[in-house]
Amino acid sequence: MMQKIQRFGAAMFVPVMLFSFAGIVVALGSLFNNATLFGSLANPGTTWYNIWDTISAGGWTVFNQEGILFTVGLPIGLANKARGRAAMESVITYLTYNYFIGAMLSHWGSAFGIPNFDKIQIVSNATNNGLTTIAGIKTLDTSILGALVVALIVGWLHNKYFDKKLPDWLGIFQGSVYVYFLAFFAMIPLALLTCWGWPKVQSGIAAMQNFIVSSGFIGIWVYNFLNRILIPTGLHHLVYIPFQFGPAVVAGGLQPYWLKHLAEYAASSRPLAQLAPMEGFQLYGNEKVFLVPFICLAFYATAKKNKKKQTSALLIPAALTSVLAGITEPIDFTYLFAAPVLWVVYSVMSATMNTVMYAFGLRGFMSDGAIGIASQNWLPLWEHHWKIYVMQFIVGIIFGIITYFVFKIMIEKFNYITPGREADDQDVKLINKKEYKQKMAAKEAGKDASDPYIARATAYLDLLGGASNITELSSCATRLRVSVADPSKVAPDSEFKANKAVNVVHHGKAIQVIVGLDVPQVLDKMNDLIKQSGSAAQVSTAQDNPYIERATAYLDLLGGESNINDLISCSTRVRAHVVDMSKVANDVDFKKYDAKEVERKDNEKEVDIVVGLDADQIVDNMKSLM
Repeated sequence: MMQKIQRFGAAMFVPVMLFSFAGIVVALGSLFNNATLFGSLANPGTTWYNIWDTISAGGWTVFNQEGILFTVGLPIGLANKARGRAAMESVITYLTYNYFIGAMLSHWGSAFGIPNFDKIQIVSNATNNGLTTIAGIKTLDTSILGALVVALIVGWLHNKYFDKKLPDWLGIFQGSVYVYFLAFFAMIPLALLTCWGWPKVQSGIAAMQNFIVSSGFIGIWVYNFLNRILIPTGLHHLVYIPFQFGPAVVAGGLQPYWLKHLAEYAASSRPLAQLAPMEGFQLYGNEKVFLVPFICLAFYATAKKNKKKQTSALLIPAALTSVLAGITEPIDFTYLFAAPVLWVVYSVMSATMNTVMYAFGLRGFMSDGAIGIASQNWLPLWEHHWKIYVMQFIVGIIFGIITYFVFKIMIEKFNYITPGREADDQDVKLINKKEYKQKMAAKEAGKDASDPYIARATAYLDLLGGASNITELSSCATRLRVSVADPSKVAPDSEFKANKAVNVVHHGKAIQVIVGLDVPQVLDKMNDLIKQSGSAAQVSTAQDNPYIERATAYLDLLGGESNINDLISCSTRVRAHVVDMSKVANDVDFKKYDAKEVERKDNEKEVDIVVGLDADQIVDNMKSLM
């Protein structure tokens, strides 16, 4: 179940990536049409105003059509095959669903509590009695929730029935037609249920909004803590998306609401806490701007003397990427697996810092780095609200300094293997003969070796032991996730880094290559090369089971399947009775894979691996591998 939830969370990230750019475009349009800053040049009717209003109109596309966007984007992340067809099936099913709702309310609106459905006119910036228009269809405003439900149904139908073989005389109805046929009839009861239940849900959402806004500091802290601590699981998408783009606080989501009222906030000298009291849930970009640079500084300060230059070369661009663009994963996953307790510290500091800023009156849309924050907050609002932003910097720097010392002290005290503290043989190398051959191989495959994606894809494929060594390949937001047949064939981490990988994480046969935001392009090129090689490797969009990595590692460290007599979970422990205790690895190796402690009873040939509350899941996965 956890794996399915993680996959759903990662799939939601597919459409979300477009919102950052669209938000900046809309904010810039509002900024340049701010008469306070640009005077008469920004008055309605001027050429300047018309140009920026047109650009803003384009930027609003993503927000105005977010239901359709999630309907198309989710199947791209959820479909196991033919993702383009899955997206097509999903969007036509979503439109069908809304046509059904519109027709039902038109004919039987009184029975559902909307007797004047046909007479209600849809106008902008109004509640419209809970109605909206989607692709010209007058329907209930289910926000992204209706889109997600439809996309999940279609995704499940697509994965189960897209390849189903129908009788020859029905062959024309196979594939997408069959999926849509099933989805069409599934939408009738779903539309009926929506007409009956959604107006009640809308009332509940309004009540929940009042509760969330009135929960004050506790709600802000818990929201920010969960939004950070859950990043490794992928479940953080389920925390912020209903707030940012859904109806959890305001209809349509907090980001569109902020952008719609940005000009109003810019013109007012009233405190932001009064103008937008509910806009305190989108401050989580502050840790990217203020905390991550100090974390990088702590890594540099604790690095080995002979590796400080190499460490700074790695951390400086990563820190700048975090500060400017708000992309933190290269830093996050560099130390997450080596020292997970630091991740907890980071999450606590982030939540506390954002809550303190909220207490001082900071409000706004600050989910990105400095570029996004500036365009959507600092620049348009500086004239009347500069004092709160000065406070923001003061609080941010203070918390950054505190975080630096906490990280530095803990790294040195507990000897965490953070960047710069790895083994001395993990150095960045110049291009070698092997890498040259990889580029030549790309040319022979009919590809342009100067293509940065094919060059990296070819390099990673070879460094992973070749296509024949890969049993499964997938990706998430910034990482390639690989299962290999023989881990000994995988090249040293330094060779991956020489080919622009940020880092490599090893969990037995499961390898994670942290590539960056262009991982989809690299994955596609690797898929092409694997197909050309004739390998049986499975390329999938499915997310890796979070327990399979540790399960595989523990099996290997226990001496392999043949060395295990029996295996059970005992509270927080994985308990194994083995044939030969001498084949069991030392405690240090187990701890590399998140084991808290290892206890041995030589006379009983028993090994207890203390892993935590997920012992049951790890044992289940170990048994499935045996």
